[in-house]
Amino acid sequence: MTTDGDIRVGFIGLGIMGSAMAENCLQAGFPLTVYNRTLDKTKPLRQAGAAVADSPAELAEASDVVCVCVTASEDVLSVVLDAENAVISGVRPGAIVVDHSTVAPSVAGRCTKELAGKQAGFLDAPVSGGDVGAREGTLSIMVGGDREHFDRSLPVLEAMGKTITHCGGHGAGYTVKLCNQICGGLHLIAAAEAIRLAEASGVDLSAMLKAVSSGAAGSWMLSNLAPKMVGGDYRPGFFVDYQLKDLHLAAQAAHELSVPLPGAALAETVFRCASAQGHGRDGTQAVYEAIRRLGNG
Repeated sequence: MTTDGDIRVGFIGLGIMGSAMAENCLQAGFPLTVYNRTLDKTKPLRQAGAAVADSPAELAEASDVVCVCVTASEDVLSVVLDAENAVISGVRPGAIVVDHSTVAPSVAGRCTKELAGKQAGFLDAPVSGGDVGAREGTLSIMVGGDREHFDRSLPVLEAMGKTITHCGGHGAGYTVKLCNQICGGLHLIAAAEAIRLAEASGVDLSAMLKAVSSGAAGSWMLSNLAPKMVGGDYRPGFFVDYQLKDLHLAAQAAHELSVPLPGAALAETVFRCASAQGHGRDGTQAVYEAIRRLGNG
């Protein structure tokens, strides 16, 4: 890989999170190439100075660090390994592929093994912090993989995140993100239930949130998403269906390890209810509707 100032970055997947993360890489001064299946989503970055590749393979040929931010395990495997013109077809010796998606930990093993055959590295590096953290470059990034690859990629990660933690070997980043999603899902349900009880009791909701958020029960979800529940603002920073997908991945991982996770199972059920009620493409705060509809609300 080249020196820090000359690292060429490629970014694949320009959704709510990926587009902001890629923009921060560009603003940090890294030469940037982007790819997205929907070409229109590349336009703002192209106008800001990024190059646009016609395929993941073409992007990989032009990049020292290839960042990926897509939805599901099969998407990662397709864009990195399996599809025609995938990253592995163009990746350069010494390059590092950094996956920011939240997917099954087993994906890391396969990507690591196959990219090693091309003398390239792989890091699983999912993120937390939502759309706000992505825009502001303050994401928490949890990374699994070879420590040398982590150190070499750190300047790029620092352009996107504030708290960057090397969690262990390949798959550790994905696993820690699933731990994060269990906590986040349960915190959201707790916030929704607290609001529902206060509402039914006639308590001022703003006063309740101020009091509880400032004490031992405070959380990021309570401070940032509970007010949106109160206001009926369900615009997405992170979709209900994506949270549901992540909780299901946690359940699968737990099943493989014979680890009981009763709280995570409850959270998955409640988010599945919210999705079935038509809130799948709403923000995760819309889980309040699933709680509200359990009663007479």
